[in-house]
Amino acid sequence: METMRYAIQINEQGPDSEAVAFGYEFIKAALACGHEVVLVFFYHDGVLNAFSELDDSLSGPDWSSLAERGIDLVVCTAASERRGLGGDASRFRAGFKVGGLGSWVDACLKADRTLIFGAPHDP
Repeated sequence: METMRYAIQINEQGPDSEAVAFGYEFIKAALACGHEVVLVFFYHDGVLNAFSELDDSLSGPDWSSLAERGIDLVVCTAASERRGLGGDASRFRAGFKVGGLGSWVDACLKADRTLIFGAPHDP
């Protein structure tokens, strides 16, 4: 079996989003099969997954566990700012970092496949 490199974009907020759940489960399955995830890019409403003050009591994907495995979790600074949250990484859950669309484009160029989970919802 050929090893694939994936760039993943998450455009919705969990835990009730099927797109977020499918994206997270896809990443775990890909890693279990020996594939590589170049980057997980949180865009549009997906940036909300990164912010620690947004109801930590909700159960949802454990994105931080992916960061512990060496996966880059990048939050789009512009999408974050459009939602009034700013781009201050100190407000993020563990493992998330700030970046821009350049990070996403770079990951897409390095990846064999690009997958986008969720529809964009801009304010």
